[in-house]
Amino acid sequence: MKVILLERVEGWGGLGDIVTVKDGYARNFLLPRQKALRANEANMKVFEAQRAEIEARNAKARETAAKAGEKLDGTSYILIRQAGESGQLYGSVSGRDVADVVNAEGGKVDRAMVVLDKPIKTLGLHEVKIRLHAEVVVTVTLNIARSQDEAERQARGENVIASQFEEERLAADQAAAELLEGGAGQQQAEYGAEA
Repeated sequence: MKVILLERVEGWGGLGDIVTVKDGYARNFLLPRQKALRANEANMKVFEAQRAEIEARNAKARETAAKAGEKLDGTSYILIRQAGESGQLYGSVSGRDVADVVNAEGGKVDRAMVVLDKPIKTLGLHEVKIRLHAEVVVTVTLNIARSQDEAERQARGENVIASQFEEERLAADQAAAELLEGGAGQQQAEYGAEA
């Protein structure tokens, strides 16, 4: 189906471009969201008559998104989640979770604006892109941790998963040393009593 794009659509073109897309994509996404018009003679005339108005509206929306993006770009948010010892989350962080945490801090983000290439399934710092407008994309940092203390340590650059294993190894070594010292001392006392 041929359509006239009313705004920039990634991978297809910019405002005013006439492109051929699959029928389902046009009917289910582009047309209902007023991102495109069917490319026929009547719509071509309507588009050309309103082109300046459409471009002005798009520029205003881009400016508004850019102002909002200045506040959001580079910000960091903490998400507390349960995870296993290896740092694997019990579940994953979705676009809705990201939108909720940004909105809780005073931002205005819809979950459809969050661009996740793949679900987040591990603890740590993760860069997430938020598309506020077709031409405005900002990046925020998610600090996913099991506790507030762990989140602060991660923010300082500490690898909490590695440090957790190191702490467990040191505790095991110390317990083994105490067991060996206690056991050896007890054997000597028993040996001395027999002699």
